[in-house]
Amino acid sequence: MPSIFTRIVNGEIPCYKIAETADYLAFLDVRPQTKGHTLCITKQEIDYIFDVDDELYTGLWLFAKKVAKGVKKAVPCKRVCIVVIGDEVRHTHVHLLPFNSMADVTFSGQAKVNIPADEMAALAEKIAAEVTL
Repeated sequence: MPSIFTRIVNGEIPCYKIAETADYLAFLDVRPQTKGHTLCITKQEIDYIFDVDDELYTGLWLFAKKVAKGVKKAVPCKRVCIVVIGDEVRHTHVHLLPFNSMADVTFSGQAKVNIPADEMAALAEKIAAEVTL
């Protein structure tokens, strides 16, 4: 059965898209830990990040770097950190979290901030405008 991320890639489930290439997709997390919490995924469904071939793996980090720079420009924060957990959705992905303190980087599986859909859409557009691929 395809992962929820594969279903997003295939257009079966909508997302708040930020950036896309032939191999990668970035979109806002619908259960954000912080405002601007973004996911960068491989379009190819691979469960475990360390099973990704070297070229795709390296490309994911370069893609995430470009997206993170856009997040930093669009969302007021001290830094954008990267977190790789990869257990809840078995599809290679990295979390980009705008943060101001370590308290912003805890994961509970639940959204820590509630952002209405119209604000999520506007935020995705704002970040997307700052991303240079």
